[in-house]
Order: sequence, then C-alpha cells, then structure tokens
Amino acid sequence: MKNKKRKLTISILIALIVILLIVFNYGHDIPLVKNIPHIKGEQEHQYIPVMNNEGEIEYWTCAMHPSVRLNDPGICPVCGMDLVPVAKAQELKDEHNASGTEMDSMKSMNSGETKDMSSGAPEQEHRSSVFRINPRRQQLINVKTEPVEVRNLTKDIRTVGKVVLDETKIEHIHTKFSGWIDEVFVDFTWEHVKKGDPLFSIYSPDLLSTQEEYLIALKSKKILVDSEFPDISKGSESLVRATRNRLKLWDVSEDQIRDIERTGKVKKSIVFHSPITGHVSEKNTFENQYVEPGTLLYTIADHSTVWINADVYEDEIPLVKVGQEATLTVDSLPGEEFHGKVKFVWPHLMPETRTGKVRFEFPNPDLKLLPEMFANVDLQIPVGKKLSVTDSAVLRTGKNNVVFVNKGDGFMEIRKVEIGRKAGGYYEVLRGLKEGEIVVSRANFLIDAESKLQAAVAAWNDGDVHDVTIESEPEDKGQKGNDMQNMHMH
Repeated sequence: MKNKKRKLTISILIALIVILLIVFNYGHDIPLVKNIPHIKGEQEHQYIPVMNNEGEIEYWTCAMHPSVRLNDPGICPVCGMDLVPVAKAQELKDEHNASGTEMDSMKSMNSGETKDMSSGAPEQEHRSSVFRINPRRQQLINVKTEPVEVRNLTKDIRTVGKVVLDETKIEHIHTKFSGWIDEVFVDFTWEHVKKGDPLFSIYSPDLLSTQEEYLIALKSKKILVDSEFPDISKGSESLVRATRNRLKLWDVSEDQIRDIERTGKVKKSIVFHSPITGHVSEKNTFENQYVEPGTLLYTIADHSTVWINADVYEDEIPLVKVGQEATLTVDSLPGEEFHGKVKFVWPHLMPETRTGKVRFEFPNPDLKLLPEMFANVDLQIPVGKKLSVTDSAVLRTGKNNVVFVNKGDGFMEIRKVEIGRKAGGYYEVLRGLKEGEIVVSRANFLIDAESKLQAAVAAWNDGDVHDVTIESEPEDKGQKGNDMQNMHMH
C-alpha cells in the first residue's frame, strides 16, 4: 500500500509540473488564463523608446553599420562598437532655428541651391549638403580645421637623374696629315692632363717639307725685301704667309713656328699638346704607329662641369624653364649640396614612362661629381599668390573633389570644389571656396562616414534628411539625466 501511495503522489506532482509549464508558455493564448499579470506577453519593467515630438532619442544605431536599429543602448551585434543615439527630427529643427542658420537639403548632392562660394565669382548655383555633428564628438575624433587663404605658393619638384659628361667640353684629338708616332707622353686611359701638356710627337714627311719651304720663303724674303721690283718683294711675302698658314692649319703651335724661325732648322718630329684640361677617356696612340687624318688618337673630357639628365612628370614639365635654379645632392656626399641651373628641356615626352627629360648643369671644380653617379635634384619654382587650401582638406573622389566647410555650432557643409596645382602642401582653389572660410583638415574620413550615416538614417525617415543629427553622447551630465528620464518603464 505504501508503494502504491508513493507512486500516486509522484504521478500527481509530475502532472502538476507539466500543467504549470503549459500555462506559463502558452497561457497568454488561453482566454481565462491570459489576464493573469504574470502570464501577460509584455513585461511590467521594459524600456520603450520615446517617440514624441519633443526631440527625445528615437533609436540607437552603429556608426559603422547604420542598418542596425535598436531600442536600447548597448553594443553593435555586427562589429561590437558602442551604439550611438539618434535624436528625433524636431530637436535638430529647434536647434537650427535658434542659431539662425539656414539648413540645406541632404537628400542628394545633386539638388538644392546655395549662394556661390567661389572666390571672386558672381552668384551662381552650386551643390551643397549640410549636416550636424555634436561638437563633443568632433573633439573625440580629433577634428582640426584651417582657413582658406591667399598664400604665396612654391612648387617643389624632386627628381632623380644620372651624372654625365658635359658634351660641349669633350675633345677628340686627330692629326690633319699622315705620319708615324715618334713618342707618346700620355700613355694610359683616364690620366689627367692640363691644357698645353704634351700628348705625343709625330714624324711626317709632309710636315717636314712644309718646314723647309717655310725656311726658304723666309730667306727669300730677306734677300728680296730691298728689290727694285715691288712685285718680286710682294711675291716673297705671300710665299711666307702661305707656308706659315699651312703649318698653323696642321695644328703646329705659334711657339713651335717661332722656334723654327729662330733656329733656322726644321724639326724632325712635332710635339702635339692637349687643347683642354681634363681626363683622357680614350687612348689609341702607340709608338711607331702609322696614323692618318681619320685616326682617333685621344678623347679628353673636361669634368669641371657636369650634366644631370633627369625625368620630370608630364604635369610638371610646363613649370620647368631654362635658367631656373636647382639643388643637387648625392648619397656618397651626405649633407653637401651643389647648385646649378636648368640647361635644356627635351621637346618631347618619353612614351614608355610619360615623363620628359630635363638637363641640368652643375659646376664641378673639385671633381666630386663623377659620371654615372645617381643624383637627387630639387627645383623650387615660385607659383605666385593663389587662393589655396591645405591638401589634407580635399577628398579626391575621382571625378569630384570635396571639402567639409565648418559652418559653426557643429554644422558641416559638403562642398564640391575645383582645384588646380598642388604646391607646398596646398591645392590652388579655382572654384567652390572663398577666402576666410574654415575647412576640416583632419579626420575628414570620419566626418565623411558620419555624413553618410546621417544620409542613410534619413532615407528610412519620412522627413527631410537635414533634420537628422547624430549625438555621440549628451553635452553634460544634466542632459544625460534628462535623456534617461525620457525612458518610460511599463
């Protein structure tokens, strides 16, 4: 009997538990049971966002995922970031009307009219879009601004080139007659020679016979100078001039000709001297070698000036002019600068690199700049006074260039601008801004993200886009307390 009673008791308890579970889970659908308070589908203590016309928080969203819309604060289920509150549209309208600032439509950058903001241009239509970011939030994302000003801009062009010889200071040594090399005085390549140093001596039958003719002409002149017949005297003088000129055309020096006149003797071999100071870059001269007028004997290069052939980008070529000052540095001489000028600008571009060649000339008295060295060349080109904005303020979007204009009291305006050349960290402003306006120069991409978020939020609302604002946090503790009071407990 005891076992039967125990089994009955256990069965009753199990049945009661099953009934309670059914009532708890499905009681709100049973007519007589659903009115019990604890069985209602809604809880007594539940956060419900206030959505009246007083401007309270409408919902919470994620700055990186605007599709997330929650009733309560917390973290984003996608990325884990803290959610930010989105206020009712009426709050922004009241604030904006109080500040006296006219709001522009944000539905599209391709709609709406404002006054022309271009410098010095007449009034005309231009696209704009205004939105608001809490000043406290601007501090958190480290927003910086700079004014639009007229600045004296300087374009800095930097390029890399190679040191080459000055082609105008290279000499090729030939003889203008045939003969045999008698003696060689400069006998190895890259030997340094000074102007007037002996290079080689040469024996030539033609040169020897011309010397003899010259001596005979001199003697005839002395004999016939006092002749009673003027034609004979003039003929002897003409013969002297002709033979002397022939020696000079064969590169016999004045000192050597005077030596022949003084001694009255012909020279078996004539010594040839270097016409310039430089290094022997090529030598084809050996003793007892037979040479002709077409034989290249020496090539002498003057290193006292050098050229730099460097590539300049296509858009910078129009700024480079012959005579402009340039500065050169090389890695092998750290801290040392060389100063030269633009010597020549190629009249066509290199099709492979879309660059133009520019030749620079630099003095090289100490021979520190060696041919084939790589060199860094810097050109500072004055552009003049231009209305300009810092380059960090411009967002290059491909087809359009935009800036964020700070309108004050947290309001930002997206402004399309036309820019010119970039010089010294600034862009020349052609249209879209005027002097004195304040533009965002730092945290532009974060501002851009905020504006896109507001545009996305506005797309979900029936009201105007410009009536939506993002508040990262209350302005002060009092405001925070007021916001919390707007959350009802039901």
